[in-house]
Amino acid sequence: MFLAVLVSVLAVVTLVGIGLFVFGLRRRLIQRSGGTFDCSLRWNLPEEPDVSGKGWVYGVARYSGDRIMWFRVFSYAPRPRRVLERSAIEVIARRTPEGEEELALLSDAVVLGCLHRGTRLELAMSEDALTGFLAWLEAAPPGQRVNVA
Repeated sequence: MFLAVLVSVLAVVTLVGIGLFVFGLRRRLIQRSGGTFDCSLRWNLPEEPDVSGKGWVYGVARYSGDRIMWFRVFSYAPRPRRVLERSAIEVIARRTPEGEEELALLSDAVVLGCLHRGTRLELAMSEDALTGFLAWLEAAPPGQRVNVA
């Protein structure tokens, strides 16, 4: 009986260890090509502002040519959850987190309200990442429409 319990505990510990290793390996693979930054996302927002802190998902964004690939941090999926195209992003507002959002987001986050193909979304990132993001938007090739508030 003792041996069966010991084997079961070792199996569970081994599986948890493998899961954590794969989780860390995925994060390393996303970041290996560079151009990544921590970025929380709220997708498909209503018109009225919501500062309840609900709906924020922590993630990592990676620049890839004229697109930003956004990956959930707490996921094993190898593919990005969202892909934002530079030509379809329209920045409509910029603000600091309010109310319960301050608890849901990283401490130095700035919230950027955007439209992407008619869908309202918010991105929360550090001031440094925001500077890079806005520079990337403004550096669009000639002929692309870019709207940065």
